[in-house]
Amino acid sequence: PHPTFVSKKSTTNLNMAIESELDPKETALVFIEFQNEFTTDGGKLHGAVKECMEKTGTLENAAKAASAAREAGCTIIHCPILFEKGHHEISSSPYGILAGVKEGAAFTNGEWGGEFCKEMTPKDSDLVVKGKSGLCGFHSTNLDFLLRQNGIKNVCLAGFLTNCCVESSMRTAYEHGYKVFTLKDCCAATSVAGQEAAFEHTFGMFSIPTTSDELAGALKAPVLA
Repeated sequence: PHPTFVSKKSTTNLNMAIESELDPKETALVFIEFQNEFTTDGGKLHGAVKECMEKTGTLENAAKAASAAREAGCTIIHCPILFEKGHHEISSSPYGILAGVKEGAAFTNGEWGGEFCKEMTPKDSDLVVKGKSGLCGFHSTNLDFLLRQNGIKNVCLAGFLTNCCVESSMRTAYEHGYKVFTLKDCCAATSVAGQEAAFEHTFGMFSIPTTSDELAGALKAPVLA
């Protein structure tokens, strides 16, 4: 059989794995693109992710994870993507996913589609990333600065799209030396099959895949020295 390069430790007995190392003071939850374009009826991309959101319970689980993490004392960070009207930040001859964003004038700053959905509106104590106009949550943004300034070692990722911005951010966080966790039940993609493929083949290479319930349980557990 071919090697998988996915650690067995990162895909089994996850709750035990994170209970021993997840200190809320050193842990941040990063919620990527919980904006109306994706999350809400009428959003320009909502139809593409609706089926996956409903099957996964993305929005409900993310709100639950944010509440539990705030209560435990974690840092909550929201990472929106935004463009000025006209989307001139994107090439005049774009391709791939950014072509669709530009053609559909999605995530325009100051418009409803670019706003946070009501379920995930940042609280006063939360932090909001500035500068995201690409796929990775780190590239072109102040995310790494926010994490370092708050003494964060553990990064828990959630959001849209599972196999695009979440995975891109996951890979960079891993390269930067953070302990990376991905909340599988707080993500969504444009297809259930695409999401499940990411869970099976890539999440375990660059993170510890887990769930909102496992995270909540770990945050309540005593941190072992």
